Parts: sequence; C-alpha cells; structure tokens
Amino acid sequence: MKATSVQPAVRYAIVPKSPAAHLFEVTVTVSNPAPEGQRFTLPAWIPGSYMVREFARNIVTIGATCRGRKVALDKLDKHTWQASPCKGTLIVTYEVYAWDLSVRAAHLDDTHGFFNGTSVFLRVEGQEHAPCEVDILRPRGAAFRSWRVATALEPAQGTAALDFGRYVALDYDELIDSPVEMGTFVHGTFKACGVTHEVAITGPVPNLDLDRLLRDMKKICEAQIRLFEPGASSRSRVPMSRYVFLLMTVGDGYGGLEHRASTALLASRNDLPVQGQARMSDAYRGFLGLVSHEYFHTWNVKRIKPAAFAPYTLDQENYTRLLWLFEGFTSYYDDLMLVRSGVIAPAAYYDLVAKTVANVLRGSGRLKQTVAESSFDAWTKYYRQDENAPNAIVSYYTKGSLVALALDLTIRSQTRGQKSLDDVMRALWQRYGRDFYRGTPVGIAEDAVQPLFEAVSGLDLSDFFATAINGTRDLPLASLLSRVGLTLEPVTPDNARPSLGVKTGKRGDEATLTQVLDGGAAQAAGLSAGDSLVAIDGLRVTSGNLDKLLERYRAGDKVTVHAFRRDELRETVLTLDAPEVSQYRIAETRDRVAAQRREKWLTAK
Repeated sequence: MKATSVQPAVRYAIVPKSPAAHLFEVTVTVSNPAPEGQRFTLPAWIPGSYMVREFARNIVTIGATCRGRKVALDKLDKHTWQASPCKGTLIVTYEVYAWDLSVRAAHLDDTHGFFNGTSVFLRVEGQEHAPCEVDILRPRGAAFRSWRVATALEPAQGTAALDFGRYVALDYDELIDSPVEMGTFVHGTFKACGVTHEVAITGPVPNLDLDRLLRDMKKICEAQIRLFEPGASSRSRVPMSRYVFLLMTVGDGYGGLEHRASTALLASRNDLPVQGQARMSDAYRGFLGLVSHEYFHTWNVKRIKPAAFAPYTLDQENYTRLLWLFEGFTSYYDDLMLVRSGVIAPAAYYDLVAKTVANVLRGSGRLKQTVAESSFDAWTKYYRQDENAPNAIVSYYTKGSLVALALDLTIRSQTRGQKSLDDVMRALWQRYGRDFYRGTPVGIAEDAVQPLFEAVSGLDLSDFFATAINGTRDLPLASLLSRVGLTLEPVTPDNARPSLGVKTGKRGDEATLTQVLDGGAAQAAGLSAGDSLVAIDGLRVTSGNLDKLLERYRAGDKVTVHAFRRDELRETVLTLDAPEVSQYRIAETRDRVAAQRREKWLTAK
C-alpha cells in the first residue's frame, strides 16, 4: 500500500471510546475556521441508500474549544452547528452512538467497530474540497491489542497497512465515501487486472473456504473491468489503485452499499463457501450476486452518475428519475457477470432471471407506476414501503433489470449482433465516468439518456423508452428471449393450492395478513392487512397450517373465514382464487442460429 503525504487542512480523529456503550469519540480540528464563525453539518443520508436517516440524532454530546478555551457551539437545525468566531485553531469534540448493525451507518461493541463517514464526520462548511486527515485510534485495553483496520483510505506517512494511525483523503467526499472496519477480521487479497483487492471478513465463519471465495471474486471483478475496458490487463486501465471489500457476517442478514473504492457487505455466514463442498449452494450464489452488484457500482453510480448526484447534496433528498439505469442496470449485470465470468453455468443464470420475472409480475404496482416514477419516488415510497406496496409501486431494481435485459436483447436483435447494451455502458463510462474524479464532476442529464442510447446503438428507441421506462405495460420478454433460443413459461407446481390473494406473516402462532393484493379473494371479501386469521370453515388457522388447510380446496370454492381486526372478530365468506403463478421457467431451444446469438450474449465474445 502506497503511503501518501497530502497536507491536511482539516484533521479528524476517531476512537472507540466505549465499546460497551457503543460510543465513538470524534474530534474535528480546523486550523483556519471561518472568521464569522465556523459551521459544521452532518449528512442526513448516505449515497446509495435513498432515505433521509438523520444521522445527527446519534450525536450524544458535542462541544467546541478555541485555543484551549471553550466556545459556544449553537445548534441551528437538526444537523447543523455554528461555533462562535475563533482566532486560531478550532476543535469540535463529540460522541456518536453506534449501534446500527447494517451497511449504512455505524456499529461498535467489544468485538469490532465499523463506520461510514456520513455517520461520524462533520462537514466543515466552506472547506469541503480541502485535504483531510483522520487519525483512527485503537480502543484502550489489552483486549483490543490484536485489532486491525481495513479501509480504502490511503495511509499517511508512518502508518502501515492494516494499522491504526493516520489516513488521508483528498477531500471530504472521499473521506465519507471510505468506510472503516476495525477488529480481528480475516484478511485476504487477490489481484484483478493488476490491481490489489482486499477482503476483510468480520464474524466467525466455521470452515470458510477463503481460497475459493477469493478465486470467484477475482473472476467476477476481472469480467467487469474488461466490460468497461476491453483488453484491460494492467492497473492503468482500472478506475482505482486499490479496492476493499468489508464483509460483516451474522446469523441472518443481507445487504450491501457501494463506495468509490470499496464496498460494505452484510451476509449470513451460511452464505459463504465451506471447505470440502464443491457444489455451489443457492446461498453462496446469492452472495456472489451481491458482490457483483456492489462492485459494478464502481463504474455505474460511483463514477457514471445522474446529474442530480454530481455533486450530492447530503442534507436533503436528491431527486432523479434515472435509478432504473443506475440500480436496475446494475441488477441486470450483477447476475450476467456471474455467468460471463464462469462462476455459474447458463442454466443457473436462467433460474435467476426467471425468479426476477416472477417477482416483478407478482405485484400489480407495475401496472400503475413506471420505473422512472419509481426512481423519483424512491425517497418516499421505495424506501418507506408499507402493506400496500405491491399494489402501488414497482421496484426500479427488479423491473429495471428486466428493462436492461429487454433493451440488450432489442439492440442485439435489431443490429444483428453488431451492437449491445455493453456498448452503451462503455459509452457512458467514456463520456461521464472515466474522468469523474480527475476534473470537474459531470453527471448525465435525464434528457441526455435516450439520445446517447440511440447514438450508440444507431436505433430509434422512442417506442422502447415510451413503453418500458415511461410506461407500465409488461415487457415482451418471451418474444425477446426467443431470439436467443430461450423460452419463458409460467410454472404451476403439482401441489399448487388455491390462493387467498395475500401475503402472511407470523405473530406468535397467529397467521397475520401482511399484504392484501389487488383484486384477490381476501380483498374482495373485505379482509385487510393486519387482520389475523382465526379459522377457515370452523377449523383453526395457525401460522404453520394455513397451506395445508388450503390444499383441501379448489379454486372457486367458497369458505367461511373468521379473523380478528384489532380486538374485533369478523366473519366473511371468501371465494378462493386460482393458484398464483409464482414461478417461471427459462429453457433452451434447439435453434442453432439462436444458440449462437445466445452464446455471444452470455460470453460477451
């Protein structure tokens, strides 16, 4: 790891002051504060997770000193403070409560510490573009002597790789875009196209097959690098000098958040490969899909950005109608890269696409909200879903991935294989992403997307954009897949049971309706989300026997349902629906010409 000697204008220090109380102590030292009084602001949200989370609520205590004397620090709003005028060095010290075990905020106990800069580092207003230094300090006590540090931040002179000490960032944006893990993690490395990639795994994982994990991750990373830079074989073609995967393993968890040269991941330890087990489990395949997704963001959203994110405004919502491109297209390529890299077989990829199709077609919200609208409403709808979500919204992740699939196959078909979505992504990279951090950051405007896609492909895509992105009609996936020798068909399991048109959850032993779907049997009978089923035709319903009870009926049968709404018992007659189409199957045909087109798509050759 190369040491850097950037001279900082703003200095931070962070120490796990009390792991048992989950408190980090942070200091910000400003050598040249604003003469009228320096303002400080903590971000309200973290890029990649489009929800205002109010990180300032976790600041427990805060105070300021100037030249060793206490000065007033007035709170102006929920996340802004202003210090009194200070002639000399101004130091702000504060405690942050860190007990959010996720990839979005900060977490600290006696086993490890993790933080995103957006949760802990105040922004010095007016000095956002100044170089920063952060001193990451070891917690006190013999129990913490074996702790190490993993981060994409570059060490300052005198700090060795993985050590506590001083790290530097070119500016505030790089500082808060470089999460930090500290503890007794497992550490591994591999090189992808000449660039060192580190993996820090926190949490016990018995019999972890680390070698297999690193091999598979290397294949995925190299496939993505070569998508954007065909023929890349050296680090000069890669957008970062070093990359770090920070993985927290737990009993049950799943999530990831992208950063410019790293990613934070949360996964079940059962998702990771086990020594001596050659078969790829569904859980491990899902984890590799998560790795692929977050790594693809290195290009698509961390450097190729919508204009609304260049730069971010972190104290309020940043609206864009393009998340279908930045999250949806990433969701398309994450699984596609698994098969292109050789990590999974084509048949496994077909299963993943079929599951996405089933997921999208299950909700009637897709017929009411476009992916452009879904992108814009991410702040108020997608990240704040309620019991009516399937009836009201569509996911710009899942439908966005099908839009990418449909667009890729459309371009390939109409250009007779001369162009593809890969060419579009490379054009976006060359025009907007490659030099994003090297000059004036420029994002793509919403009205520039369609013209760029058309210029690259040579096609008139107005109908596609009108229907797939700004419309709500279902995509013609079966027809498009047939052109690469694939069939798409619904599958009805042999043990399919009639449907209530609901999703259920457990409340103790009760079967509770969590969602009531539009046009379904339950909605027609007057049942609502939150109702607890008591009996069907006089037989008790529990969370464990509902499916068995329904197996004795056929679609169209009328049943008497008793349910509690709050503390009121209700009785209604319900007509059972036909079994839900919850599965789809994608299979290969024997068309040789189509098979050649399919191979070119799945191998990018």
